[in-house]
Amino acid sequence: MAEVDVAPTFGAELKDGFKPANAWVANGIAWLDDIQSFYRERSVIEKEHSAKLNALAKKYFEKKSKKSASLSVGDTPAMTPGSLENASLTIWTTHLTTLESIAEEHEKFGNELIQKVADPLKYFAGRFEELRKRHVEYAAKLEAERDSSYADLRKTKTKYDAACQEVESKRKKTESSFDKAKAQSQYQQQLHDMNNVKNTYLIAINVTNKQKEKYYHEYVPELLDSLQDLSEFRTMKLNSLWSTAASLETTMLQQSNSLVEHLAQEITRNQPHLDSMMYIRHNMGAFQEPPDKVFEPSPVWHDDDLMVTDEIAKVFLRNVLNKSKGQLGELRREVDKKRREIEGVKRVKQRIREGTENKDEVIVVSQIFSMQEELHQVDRKRLTAEVETSTITSAVGDVTLGAKNHNFKSQTFKIPTNCDLCGERIWGLSAKGFDCRDCGYTCHSKCEMKVPAECPGELSKEERKKYKAERQAAAGALLKPPSGTPDHVAELPALSRSNTMNSLSSGYAASANRSISGSVASPRTPAEDTPPEPSGPRPAVKKSRLVAPPPTAYISELPGSSVPPANKAAEKKGKMLYSFEANGEGELTVPEGREVTILEPDDGSGWVKVRAGYKEGIVPASYLEIFPEPIVPQDTGSSLRSRPASTYSNSGSSVNTAGPPVKKKGPAVAPRRGAKKLKYVVALYDYTAQSDVEHSMTEGERFVLIKEDPGDGWAEVEKGGVTKSVPASYVQVATD
Repeated sequence: MAEVDVAPTFGAELKDGFKPANAWVANGIAWLDDIQSFYRERSVIEKEHSAKLNALAKKYFEKKSKKSASLSVGDTPAMTPGSLENASLTIWTTHLTTLESIAEEHEKFGNELIQKVADPLKYFAGRFEELRKRHVEYAAKLEAERDSSYADLRKTKTKYDAACQEVESKRKKTESSFDKAKAQSQYQQQLHDMNNVKNTYLIAINVTNKQKEKYYHEYVPELLDSLQDLSEFRTMKLNSLWSTAASLETTMLQQSNSLVEHLAQEITRNQPHLDSMMYIRHNMGAFQEPPDKVFEPSPVWHDDDLMVTDEIAKVFLRNVLNKSKGQLGELRREVDKKRREIEGVKRVKQRIREGTENKDEVIVVSQIFSMQEELHQVDRKRLTAEVETSTITSAVGDVTLGAKNHNFKSQTFKIPTNCDLCGERIWGLSAKGFDCRDCGYTCHSKCEMKVPAECPGELSKEERKKYKAERQAAAGALLKPPSGTPDHVAELPALSRSNTMNSLSSGYAASANRSISGSVASPRTPAEDTPPEPSGPRPAVKKSRLVAPPPTAYISELPGSSVPPANKAAEKKGKMLYSFEANGEGELTVPEGREVTILEPDDGSGWVKVRAGYKEGIVPASYLEIFPEPIVPQDTGSSLRSRPASTYSNSGSSVNTAGPPVKKKGPAVAPRRGAKKLKYVVALYDYTAQSDVEHSMTEGERFVLIKEDPGDGWAEVEKGGVTKSVPASYVQVATD
């Protein structure tokens, strides 16, 4: 027969190992207290969890009851739902009910852990401890018996030693005693007693050894085996209670799982359209679309709803139609492109819902919404362009046929420039207008749509100047007052030369004073440099101020200088916006406000050659304001020599008594004439500087190019005498 493996025992293996084995078993029994404490704390947690789940369910039952109607049919339903709830709320009720049932299962599980696990553990721990103590007492008794045998053996050995000593004493007495026979008899008797004690001692040794053998090979191993059995019995009971705890938890989890499975089945019945159907059913009502907007005449100007189609109106309509038609094709293509993009992303969303594509649906839906917003903006522009095109075409036909449209680009004018349409100044560094890149036509932003479509095409520099002069002359004619005195204006008094020069009503009184004395008149404030904005709409024709002839028609700068004849071709004039001090050869010192004659215009170097009195030289172009029309001296029909000397008033009305003038600081001066011709760039887009080493730009703004892009994507430009960097892709080299 095959040998059966026998498990090792404490008695066979440990021999005299009772004390450490007892300590080990004691630790195992004490551990039962930790285990039963664990299950008690687990029971408390389960009960607290149950209480929290019940409280949570109760809280959201109350919230649901308050919002049930608004969630089902909205805040203002056309028909009240009564006790009905939509499908989602029904499923939510199942959620909360399931939560309450799960809470009950946890409560039950917590109670059973105490009753069926923790309490039995406590009971068995106490019984096992009693048994262990019995083992300890019995082990102590066996050890006492062993020690007693050892003590008896030691006593017998002591008696034997004493007997031997007594025999030796009797022997010595026989040698020295007078009664030899008696001493010999006592010696023999003592020797017999010693032998008896020896035999007793030998018997005691055998008995003690046998007791020792039984102690170590029978009594202690049996005790150790019993102690091992106690430990294994403890393990058996612990396993049984653990199985009970696991079974209880399995039952609780199975019950909870069945509740959750039922909830999952109910969730599948909640079709997305059911809530919408209930809301629609309880909110259906009559809808009345708001009426279309109609033309409403002004209370102060009674008019009809017919479009104005005279020639001036047609210019505006032609520009609007041209702009709308130019945008319409691109807008339609953009709308179609964006719609296709949205359809593509919607297909991606559908694939995500079907589970065939792994992406974040929230991100995809957000992307669709963003793309729809962009489509909405473009489609609004397309619709506006279509309606504008159809409305104008139905009223006046396609008036863009044969039109020669200007190539307008947004422009920020850095120097005073006149509008070629209305003739008024485009003021300020931030004043934006439009500039035709082909013919150089300039206008306000507000005048763009009023400009006739009569662009002559690309022109040379000389042709541009010619057309510019013609347009300015035509625009200036609009600003001149009518030749006769209007009926509603009283007759003005006649003006004489003397009262002209003595009055501030003439704009040339101050300049005449400057031309003779060379001194600078009182400086104008920035508020005077900038024209005030009109408080109301600007009239079609502005009434000009009456001015006297310029003093240079009557006097000469120096004795012996001649006055140009009256019929000489008019020279272009200008005025210094800032004082300029000559710093080099060929430059001319000119005070602020001084009128000068333009001899050579700016050829791209940033400098203009002028004449101030009898002196000629160059000044920075940015310091100079060029008049749009040359001032021609009036011919009085008599020579200068026959005229009386001019009389000037010393009154405070014409002589500056306000104290020393305050000089305004002019802009940075361009490089001297003779240097390399400047290269300009124009900003294509707006740009905000990100640091102190960068320039901010506005679309259309011009800069002097200092250094082209070396390959790092930045170019160096100059503005106002300060050189900084700008993105090279944001600028392009100016062609004009």
